[in-house]
Amino acid sequence: MVCNSSLRSVILQAGYIGSFAKGRVQLCNFGRDLNASSGLTYSLNRKFTKTVEMMVDTGATANRAPIVDMLLEKHDDGGYTGGGWKSEDGKLSSGYSSFRGKRASMEDFFDVKTCEIDGKRVCMFGVFDGHGGSRAAEFLKRHLFENLMKHPQFITNTKLAISETYQQTDMDFLESEKNTFRDDGSTASTAVLVGNHLYVANVGDSRTVISKSGKAIALSEDHKPNRSDERKRIESAGGVVTWAGTWRVGGVLAMSRAFGNRMLKQFVVAEPEIQDQEIYEEFELLVLASDGLWDVVPNEDAVSLAQTEEEAEAAARKLAETAYTRGSADNITCIVVKFHHDKADPADPQP
Repeated sequence: MVCNSSLRSVILQAGYIGSFAKGRVQLCNFGRDLNASSGLTYSLNRKFTKTVEMMVDTGATANRAPIVDMLLEKHDDGGYTGGGWKSEDGKLSSGYSSFRGKRASMEDFFDVKTCEIDGKRVCMFGVFDGHGGSRAAEFLKRHLFENLMKHPQFITNTKLAISETYQQTDMDFLESEKNTFRDDGSTASTAVLVGNHLYVANVGDSRTVISKSGKAIALSEDHKPNRSDERKRIESAGGVVTWAGTWRVGGVLAMSRAFGNRMLKQFVVAEPEIQDQEIYEEFELLVLASDGLWDVVPNEDAVSLAQTEEEAEAAARKLAETAYTRGSADNITCIVVKFHHDKADPADPQP
């Protein structure tokens, strides 16, 4: 999908370089980058917040495009970043929170993008949890959604586009690493909203959950080696699933699907499982998160906690803090997406 001069696009990305948080707003039709980074040092138990206000124009007119407020935070207790985004029409908001936690390094990345394609608003949210290093997760943050938007059938056959893009991006990563001795891997749990149609795709053990009339519904199923269908698939390909503290592929990897992991690629595929559905008024919010949240916070708790906060950004922060206080020993990354149906235009009712 090629962005043209009439396309208004705001792209929001965030990730880690070392312990520093970095956000970028990028104009896809002209490739202009505005970068904002926070490298502040704080004293123990003190919380500081820096708000960065970014203005981007479309290049098509002299009018100023919407202002995107990105909140960048860093805490003395281990590399934290958080922020939020709201759509111009007020129908959608999202917040993100990513925390290194008790790990020595940060291997989680995430991505949030929004633009208009063929007259439809497109919003994309993704959580990528790296293992064996951060390179695979960072590669996904940089390339997965960009590749998806370029797929010729992104709008006309979104499920096919997602499936093919996941697998092609996996091959691209493996090709980029072919001369290294590394064997990084990563999960991907993504939610793509095209108009009012939601597509959730998953590889690995990150997870996406939706709230429907207050009830938590998992839109992805973790890819674990002891899942009966996954174990059968792995063994049919000549692999083995063994117990080594937990169920592992080849006694090594505790998930059955992933990006990267060249040495196990015959068994550990990057083919996503995809669920899709229309979003109506009874759907309230989405939670996408790495297993640093799900290991200690059940789906129902995550939805209940997110509902206690009006702002999506505050909800994402609460989830990360809750996971940490409950003893999560992993990196913790959460994205909360809230649907504001009461802001709909009466002249354009929901289907």
